[in-house]
Amino acid sequence: MKIIIPMAGKGSRLRPHTLTVPKPLIPIAGKPIVQRLVEEIHRILKKDVKEVAFIIGDFGRETEEQLLHITRKLGVKGRIFRQEKPLGTAHALLCAQEFLEGPVIIAFADTLFKANFSLETPAEGLIWTSQVSNPQAFGVVTYDEKGYITGFVEKPDEFVSDLAIIGIYYIKEGKKLKNELQYLIDKDLKDKGEYQLTDVLENMRKKGIRFSHRKVDKWMDCGNKSAIIDTNTKVLEFEHADKSSYSYNATIKNSLIIEPCFIGEGAMIENSKIGPFVSIGKHTQVKNSNIETSLIQNHTEIIHANLSNSMIGNSTHYQGVTREISLGDYSVFDF
Repeated sequence: MKIIIPMAGKGSRLRPHTLTVPKPLIPIAGKPIVQRLVEEIHRILKKDVKEVAFIIGDFGRETEEQLLHITRKLGVKGRIFRQEKPLGTAHALLCAQEFLEGPVIIAFADTLFKANFSLETPAEGLIWTSQVSNPQAFGVVTYDEKGYITGFVEKPDEFVSDLAIIGIYYIKEGKKLKNELQYLIDKDLKDKGEYQLTDVLENMRKKGIRFSHRKVDKWMDCGNKSAIIDTNTKVLEFEHADKSSYSYNATIKNSLIIEPCFIGEGAMIENSKIGPFVSIGKHTQVKNSNIETSLIQNHTEIIHANLSNSMIGNSTHYQGVTREISLGDYSVFDF
């Protein structure tokens, strides 16, 4: 089994947090989104996973090494492919066309999930879905009484279904997908200016290839600041429901920690109340502050703050105001 992780997007909906860090490497409760995704699929499939391919943009050598380190820790071979131009999801996958042989799982790196991940099916592929209240923002599927998919529609202008594709796919024979990806690009068939994976899957369906859908138990989107904070809250609930997670060398002085929270390596919390549902990154200092339901990244300093539903980036200084805030890397905010 091969896993393909497309992650070349710029993460524009999450700016300013993605100006210096690719969205999939933003930490949720102490681990990058993409690491959680790969580890979850590997945990479910165990020894069946042989290789993982990451499709990235121009993220730099440091990012590539971070991604390969994730696969090395799992004892799995990692590969890096590049999408030079942002031409859509179908184009991104074709950038890793040599990987599209045999059974493959495609997992887009802006989503986390909890699900029954069985791959047993008489169909030639599986698409994981979740019911949503705003289907016009997603690719959606329609299906028959047997659960077979009868249509794929990308961001429908009119209602056809509220069952959104969450970004996890299983294809029994990757070569069939590769051929359809190439056909779409050779014929220059774009939707909303890009080559869409939903169009490829719809073409495959029309040619008689059957897909089934599986609903996930929990879908945790990571598309924007509010979604990231909500996902951080849910992950803390799953992993630390009745406790908090502290690095062995974090320093807690005269402070109250309300579970669940994550406090990273080398962090220092002094004269503060933290939690619930707060993640504090490594080597971050929090003094004389009250923080709840927020995500604070690495090497940051928070002083005299009262924060809720906030996200603060790396190497940032924030001092002295009560508000909900989204502050990117290397910022200074004094009040």
